[in-house]
Amino acid sequence: MSDHNIFLYEPQSKNFRSGGVELLEEWSTLSGSWIWLNISGAPDPDEKKILGERFGIPSLAIQDAQRERHPPKLEVFDNFIFIMLRDLVSDEHDEDIQVAGLSLMLGSNFLVSRHHHKVPSVEAVLDAVRASPAELESGPDHIAYLLSRKIVDNYTPVVLKLEDYLADLEDHVFDEPGDDAIELITRYNRAFKQLRRHLANQRDVVAQLHRPSTPLPVKLNRHEFNDIFEHMERLASLCHLNQELASDLLNTHLNLVSHRLNNVMRLLTIVTVIGLPLTLLAGIYGMNFQNMPELGWKYGYFGVLSVMALIVIVLVTVFKRRKWL
Repeated sequence: MSDHNIFLYEPQSKNFRSGGVELLEEWSTLSGSWIWLNISGAPDPDEKKILGERFGIPSLAIQDAQRERHPPKLEVFDNFIFIMLRDLVSDEHDEDIQVAGLSLMLGSNFLVSRHHHKVPSVEAVLDAVRASPAELESGPDHIAYLLSRKIVDNYTPVVLKLEDYLADLEDHVFDEPGDDAIELITRYNRAFKQLRRHLANQRDVVAQLHRPSTPLPVKLNRHEFNDIFEHMERLASLCHLNQELASDLLNTHLNLVSHRLNNVMRLLTIVTVIGLPLTLLAGIYGMNFQNMPELGWKYGYFGVLSVMALIVIVLVTVFKRRKWL
């Protein structure tokens, strides 16, 4: 079952009331008044009837609003604007980016907000209206602006905090590269990718609202929505920049690990090259055949050791001159 929060405002008397569905009847009889209907939770059978009969909202738009998941979009009808947005419900400490859909149906004398789950922007604006009913004086378009602005404000600290985490991780990669760094970089890259997708889709929606060329049946303060557009544009660009930084950081980390591995392999190769002739000499004189004249030589043992030492010195000198050591 869905929950309803209804606010009725009369501009002439500046009277403000909140209640249930009984205010819908009063709104239809009060000239000049406007109403905000907030619906949350799973759809119920009466919801479609209320939205269709009281507000003249087409059934297809109602079905989109009642869907739990739907990409952001803007659709303009004869008597209202249908806006679908996504609010951020996770914070910077969450590993996954979680969002909740919010549908706004904005008319000249009504605003309907529809969401399945608890949406931080709606809760914040509801609390603001209860604390100061004067917020309703500017009309339903101003409440729609406040809801949209709160959505941007919810994204901002998360994006900035993740940017700080990525900056700290960059220092960690150069100081102590390891497998944990790969996991963190991948996680941040994924988070920025998700944030960028959500912000870019909503930016395109708000871009249509603030353009003077877009015909709208409702009078909007386009400067307010232009402010939202600019904030979303900056956040989307910041996410894109940090996503590229995370990708570059991952490549840098892999190159550092590969470089260190190459150094280890080079050292092992040098040790092997030095050991090969020594092993060869030891193998030859370890066969102990009778017709090996060196075996009876008084200084044979010391001679072989001297040859081995000379080989080591020559090879080390060559490697150092070539800067392999």
